[in-house]
Amino acid sequence: MEALINYAARSDDRMRYFANDSSRDTVLIEPRPMRIEDARDSTPRLDREGFALVEHRSAVADFADGEVVLALHRDEIARLIVALTGADHVAVPGGGVLRFAERSSLSGALDNSRPARFAHVDISDVTAAQFSERSAPPGRRVRRSAHFNVWRAISAPPQDVPLALCDARSFAAADLLPADAIFDQAGKPEWSFEGLVFAHRSGHRWHWFSGLDRDHAIVFKTHDSDPGQPHCVPHVAFDNPDCPVDVPPRASIEMRAIAYWFED
Repeated sequence: MEALINYAARSDDRMRYFANDSSRDTVLIEPRPMRIEDARDSTPRLDREGFALVEHRSAVADFADGEVVLALHRDEIARLIVALTGADHVAVPGGGVLRFAERSSLSGALDNSRPARFAHVDISDVTAAQFSERSAPPGRRVRRSAHFNVWRAISAPPQDVPLALCDARSFAAADLLPADAIFDQAGKPEWSFEGLVFAHRSGHRWHWFSGLDRDHAIVFKTHDSDPGQPHCVPHVAFDNPDCPVDVPPRASIEMRAIAYWFED
């Protein structure tokens, strides 16, 4: 299909974006029509494109129950990443991030609950190093670390606002622009880290997955310290032009994980 990808325009000014009050964002949006291939027709890999679709059944009945997600799903995600990568250790530092397409009454009603509408990578190299050090097990020398986002649709297919992922082999480092990701939850102090927004280049290869249900998980890299591996995967929510207008709005949950390989 062809659909609009919201890129960040190239600029000399450092941009910033907010988890909740997007009216304060300074990201300069540059929509571009791009071909987005259904990756169901291929078999993308973490060690090639930087992302993969896996079948993954969770014991969690209600992903909106944050306590259950913390108690059960974090361990499920850690075991999944170990199985996929052979890592020596996996940390899942936080709980799930629920997101809802704008037609849902929950979109924006919960903390950080809107779909990400401009192409980006969650963390920069600087932030990845900070997060890796913070979550690393004590007393072990780390040879390699890699950050992953595990994205799961928890609404029935088809999804009106699916996730698009850019093949890690198809972009240049210069397409990634440092920006400030600011977390502005009501009643709490603001905090931030460095993320990356993604600028257009004609050779980008975009993919999506059709027909997702809660027993599928998209696993993609947001950083890898091994220069021989795909480094990161820019991604963005987009409007599916082929989706019927009367489907339930997309709901999804994201989990972040950090994998470690130790020195012998």
